[in-house]
Amino acid sequence: MGMMEHVSDVEQLKNIAKNVRKDIISMIYNAGSGHPGGSLSATEIMTVLFFNQLNHNPENPSDPDRDRFVLSKGHCTPVYYSILARCSYFDISELQNFRKINSKLQGHPDKSKFDLMETTSGSLGQGLSIAAGMAYALKLDNKKSKVYCLMGDGELNEGQVWESLATIKKYNISNLIIIIDNNKIQLDGFNKDIKNLEPISMKFKSFGHEVLEVDGHDITKLIETFDLSRRLSDEGKTVIIIAHTIKGKGISFMENTAEWHGKAPNDEQFQKAMEELS
Repeated sequence: MGMMEHVSDVEQLKNIAKNVRKDIISMIYNAGSGHPGGSLSATEIMTVLFFNQLNHNPENPSDPDRDRFVLSKGHCTPVYYSILARCSYFDISELQNFRKINSKLQGHPDKSKFDLMETTSGSLGQGLSIAAGMAYALKLDNKKSKVYCLMGDGELNEGQVWESLATIKKYNISNLIIIIDNNKIQLDGFNKDIKNLEPISMKFKSFGHEVLEVDGHDITKLIETFDLSRRLSDEGKTVIIIAHTIKGKGISFMENTAEWHGKAPNDEQFQKAMEELS
């Protein structure tokens, strides 16, 4: 029972990402609620992470040598559950139970219901602290595993994030790779109008971190950037990847608008979205 084999064919990865988008829309439509915008913006990031980068083992999910993944922006479970199902952690048919009462596929990752989650998350700002703790523990145990933490850019408004970044640098927790899904929109508007943190990259650099920037929808560039981040991590650098994305990517009427941060499509919108993804 070895680690999952990595997919390197870009066309195959693009096809996976398209199917993940269909899952996201179907899950949220069936549930009548959920968060499409930030799930769609993170689709290529998650596809490349789980199919091309992470060492993980669907046949043995708690393999001690696995890389860990923490979804700090916990409201974006549709993309996470779709990816796990498509990696064969559970049957794709289970996705229709998303957000149902007593389902393990809750609106935010709930480890008490679903062991595949590394941690319960969704209280924004906390995921990075948890991921840093996991990574530091692995480092103290001389484990080679990496921890990947996916954050939203709106989440950077939380002070705890910046405390974590200072701590990560102090203890040089270099086996942690942070990814910012930089779609520039949060719950009720554009980040720049709510609390402008630009220039984000300079702030990260001032904390002593290596910053890589990438088009978060370009699979080839994502692979190159993740490969580089792993090398820098191996060299003992703390790495933050700013992935420039479009909220609601792939569905014309959802793109680049706060309106689709957290609502389900109606029948007509569902049909239009699925047609666009066909």
